[in-house]
Formats: sequence, structure tokens, C-alpha cells
Amino acid sequence: MTTPRFVAVMFAALTLQGAAQGTALAADYPGGPITVIVPYAAGGLADNIARPVADALGKVLKQSVIVENKGGAGGVVGTGFVARAKPDGYTLLLTLSAISGLPEADRLLGRKPAFQLDQFVPIARVTADPNLLVVSADAPWKSVAELVADSKQHPTALNYGSSGVYGAMHIPMEMFKAASGAQITHVPFSGGGPAMVSLLGGQIQTAASGPANAGNFIRTGKMRALAHWGSQPLPAYPGLPSLKSLGYDAEFVQWSALMAPAQTPPAVLETLRNAMRVVTADPALKQVFSNLGSPIEYMDAPEFATYWKADAERVVAAVKKIGKVD
Repeated sequence: MTTPRFVAVMFAALTLQGAAQGTALAADYPGGPITVIVPYAAGGLADNIARPVADALGKVLKQSVIVENKGGAGGVVGTGFVARAKPDGYTLLLTLSAISGLPEADRLLGRKPAFQLDQFVPIARVTADPNLLVVSADAPWKSVAELVADSKQHPTALNYGSSGVYGAMHIPMEMFKAASGAQITHVPFSGGGPAMVSLLGGQIQTAASGPANAGNFIRTGKMRALAHWGSQPLPAYPGLPSLKSLGYDAEFVQWSALMAPAQTPPAVLETLRNAMRVVTADPALKQVFSNLGSPIEYMDAPEFATYWKADAERVVAAVKKIGKVD
């Protein structure tokens, strides 16, 4: 699929064609519970974002909004499920930036992609955070340079965990390894939550985690952040250096967004967009995300579609550079 077609399809789903029919649909929507699919295991970044958003969204829409975890294959299983779901606004996807690279990953592995990006239309971006390079609190490394040096001295001793191959924790770590020459072995899990548990348990030594996933562990002294993948200082982590400032050419923003199947009626999408605008402006929800160390960075669908296009190009390029992973 070409880039122009990718953008055109997303924007086409946001037009007001069939306005009369769409208005009637919106008047009846939602008429029952809505399910938000998280394509990763419980306890990971997407899950930590989805649950407070679903709770707040349910209050605005006056319907139950249920979060269902469908982890597996680095997000492919749950994402593919939503791609095939009935486009009626009752099955939505809370996804991360890694969605953009998954079809390309399938092609690298010689498989037919489980979904294409044009099978989804954005509703709203919720957060956008650079990953944090984290280690356990009792780890010996106090700096990135120490971690890199140790990995080179003991090239088979260190492991890092991720939410799955080509996922939002895998891609940035491979960027870092390529930039630093670090010798750290990848261990994929079914989600970010299990990876964090393994880091705390000592089965792995480091990870590239989103702030919403690692923040509580850092604040309670169970983990330590060595650096981040951003380009600007992080207010929640004053003094924490970026990898780029340390001389490593690695940058990655892990965003989260609510999406729907591409053929969802425009008026239903409009209802969801309006609800998410209210939800993300709620001071109580903003405080929840601030406490997670992952402030809300809301974007409405048209603006986010443009942002997604540019970000997808970077992610696909990174996946191609990683190449086939057995």
C-alpha cells in the first residue's frame, strides 16, 4: 500500500458522506456495551492506558466499556481480531505505535500480513512518550555506558525483555543496540507486563519500557532508569539523559491511540471522537496519567492521521533494518 493511499483511506473514513444515515446511527449509538481490545497481556503499557480511558469513556457515553486482553505475536493476534470485527463501533482497539511495523514484520517472515494499516481508522491519540531504558534497582549499572561496556565484556550474559517480536519494546532496543554496539539478547514475552515481572525477578536485565509501565516501579525504588529515547527533557524525570544526548543515535516515541475498524460509520466515529475529546480533557484522568509518568498527549483523528503516517514510515524503516527474526 502506498503512503498516499494509506492517508487517503484514513481520512475517507472520517468524511461526512452519508450524513443523514450516519446521524440516525449516532442517535442510537451506543446502544450496548463497547469492547476495547488490548492486543497485549494484562499489566503492560497498553493495558495500563486502556483501563482508565475505558472507565472514563463509559461515563461519558453512559454505557459499559469493557477492556479485553488478546495478547500474542507481539500484538498481531488482538490487532487482527479488531481488523476483522464488525465495523459498528462496538469493538475498538487500544494500540501502541508498534502497530505500524507489524504488517512489514509479517512480510519479512514470509507470512501474509494478519492485517493492513488501512483496515483501521484513528479516533484519538492518548499518550506519546519516549521509552525508558530501565534496569532493576539492585543492578550494578548506574549509567548507559556501564551497561554497554558490561554487555561487550560478557556478550552472552545480558538479556532484555519485550512485549513481543517487532513490538514497541523490541524496536527501540534494537535501535539502541545498533547505535551502541551493546551485546544484549532479546527475550520476547506476551506483553510488557510479563517482561516487567521478569525484570524484577532477575530473568532479564534490562528493557525499553514506556513510562506508564515502569513509572510506578521507578517511584517505589524497584527499578532505575538510565536514559530515555526522546529528543527533549522529560519533566517527570528531571536530569534523566536522552540516548541522543549521550551520543547514541536512537529515538523512539511510544504512542497509544484508540482506533476502530475502517468501515465504521462516520457518525459513530464522530460520537467516539467527541467523547474522547471530553475524556482526555478531564482533570481527574489527566492526574491518573500524570501519576503514571505518562501525561496525556491528545490528538484528534485528522491531526493524528497525519502524525501516524510520518511515524509509520520511521517504524517500518526500523523493522526492515532489524530484518527477519527467527
